[in-house]
Amino acid sequence: MSYPIPFNKPYLHGRELVYIASSVASGKISGDGVFTQRCHDLIQNRYGFNKVLLTTSCTDALEMAAILLNIQPGDEVIAPSYTFVSTVNAFVLRGARIVFADSYPYHPNVDPKQIAKLITPRTRAIVVVHYAGVACDMDAIMSLAEQYNIPVVEDAAQAIDAFYKSRPLGSIGCLSTFSFHETKNIISGEGGLLVINDPQYIQRAEIIREKGTNRSSFFRGEADKYGWVDIGSSFLPSDIIAAYLYAQLEQLDAIQNRRLEIWHRYLQALTPVVGAYGIKLPSIPDYATNNAHMFYLDCTSLQQRSQLIKHLDLAGIKAVFHYQSLHCSPYFQGLHDGRSLPNAERFTDSIVRLPMYFDLSNDELDFICEQIAICLGQQA
Repeated sequence: MSYPIPFNKPYLHGRELVYIASSVASGKISGDGVFTQRCHDLIQNRYGFNKVLLTTSCTDALEMAAILLNIQPGDEVIAPSYTFVSTVNAFVLRGARIVFADSYPYHPNVDPKQIAKLITPRTRAIVVVHYAGVACDMDAIMSLAEQYNIPVVEDAAQAIDAFYKSRPLGSIGCLSTFSFHETKNIISGEGGLLVINDPQYIQRAEIIREKGTNRSSFFRGEADKYGWVDIGSSFLPSDIIAAYLYAQLEQLDAIQNRRLEIWHRYLQALTPVVGAYGIKLPSIPDYATNNAHMFYLDCTSLQQRSQLIKHLDLAGIKAVFHYQSLHCSPYFQGLHDGRSLPNAERFTDSIVRLPMYFDLSNDELDFICEQIAICLGQQA
C-alpha cells in the first residue's frame, strides 16, 4: 500500500546522479574508487576519526568488528536487547554467547548499571547502540571497559552527526559502525562505515574487507604482490554507491538543519497534546545532542499504540513501531538466561515512530499532529 504521507522517503539532492555518471565514466566502478576515497577523506576530516572504511552495510561493518576483536565460540558479548538483530548477529556468527542488558526505564538506550552486573571473566566485548542518534552514557560505559579491559563497539547506525559531550559518536569506542541505509539521515540506499579508533586494528581491517588479502597494501606499493593472508569477505561497496553517498555528505548540514526543524515542530505541536494521555516524548540527556534521526512517541500500552497506528493508517499516514526485544525473539528464546528485561520489553510494546524525512512539508507535519490529537481525543 502506498501512503500520501509515507514513513520514509529517500532524499535526492541532484548531485547524486551527476556523481554516479562521473564514476561510470571513470571506468572504475568497483570498490575503493575515487568517490570512496572522497567519502573517507570528508568523514575523517569532519569528525576526526582515526581511520574509516566504507562497507556495503552497517551489518557488514559489525561483522568486521567481530572478526577484528577475534571473537571465539563461547566468548560473551554484552549488548542491549532493544536493538536491531544486526547488532548481535555479527557476534553470533563468530560463536559468541550474547548476554543482553536492559534499557533505562525512561529511554531505550542501554543502562550502564545493567551492563556492570553482567560482566564476567568471559566477557570479550561490550556493544552499545545510540538509539535515535542519542548518545549512551559513554563515560560510565568506558569506565567499565577500562576497569575490566574490555573493548567497546559503538553501533552508531542512527548516529551520524551526533555528539557526546562535544565528542562525535563513533569516536569513543575502539571500533564503531554507521549505516547509510535509505531510512537514515545520510543515505546511499544500502551502505555502511567502519570507524577504527584503535590503530592496532587498521591493517587487519583492510585485509578483512578485501576478502582476506593484502590487496590494499599492494596498491599502495607496500607489498610487491598480494595474496590470501587472513580470513575476510567482500565488504567494500561499489564506487557507484560511494558516489551517491558523497553527494549526500556534501549536503549534510542542509539535511540536518531541515530534519531538526521537523523534529522541533513535532515537539512544539505535540507537547501540549500527548501528556494528558500518558504519552512521553523523546528525551535528550544533557550530555547528548539531537541529530533528528527519528521522532517517536512512548505510549502507555500496546493497545494505545495499536489504536494510534491504525488511526494514522486510515488517515493516509504511515507510522511504525520499532524493535522487538531480541531476548524474546524466536531464535534467541531458548538461548536467553531467563532474566526479565522489563524496560526493553515495555519499549517493544510502546514506541511508535512518526514520519521523518527531508521532504516532509510543514502542512503534512501539522496534519500528522492534528490526527494524533484526534485519535487521542477519541480514546479519552
